[in-house]
Amino acid sequence: MKGFFKGVKKETKMVRWPSMKELMKYSGIVLSMMIFFCLFFYGLDLLFTFVKGLVG
Repeated sequence: MKGFFKGVKKETKMVRWPSMKELMKYSGIVLSMMIFFCLFFYGLDLLFTFVKGLVG
């Protein structure tokens, strides 16, 4: 068990953590993609609702 935690500690030292600038950049990309897909699927929902209203 002791060897496991030594290995975990060794691995976490090898991790390359993002800088604050990279973190902000990637967070902005993720948020913008979420907003884009939210609006996209909302638009599809409105379209399908409109077409359904025309058909039946």
